[in-house]
Amino acid sequence: MQNSLPGGAVLDEVPRATVLYGDSETSLDAARVDGDQLWLTLPALESATGWDLEPEGVCKGGICVPVPDARRSKLIDGELFNLAEFADLIQQPVAHDPKNEVWYFGPASWEWKTRLASRHAPDFTLPDLSGNLHSLSDLRGKKVFLLFWASW
Repeated sequence: MQNSLPGGAVLDEVPRATVLYGDSETSLDAARVDGDQLWLTLPALESATGWDLEPEGVCKGGICVPVPDARRSKLIDGELFNLAEFADLIQQPVAHDPKNEVWYFGPASWEWKTRLASRHAPDFTLPDLSGNLHSLSDLRGKKVFLLFWASW
């Protein structure tokens, strides 16, 4: 099914999209996709992410991000909000699996930039091949080589 925005862009309406945002997973009916752009209704935006469109900008908790006039048409179209464009505005990493219509949104820049500035890896605990748990914090003060890989 296709839908169009007033600007003439044709959007694919997907029957269900999954948004992974923060610690939550939200299944949304009839999200609208335009390539790598994800358009949500304003109620869906709030339920999936906690962000809400207010007169002062896009707000969540005590944080409000002003909507620049130059980007307003890319972010807001009537009752639709472009979550992928907003992620770009706040320098939030996005991964999209078009086959399954799953969207992952990482932490906003003000969260990860402070982590990078400290040059300290976050603590984690993982088992070795024998099942013994090891924490990174147990190795503080020692030289550590971390190797990450993924099968996807």
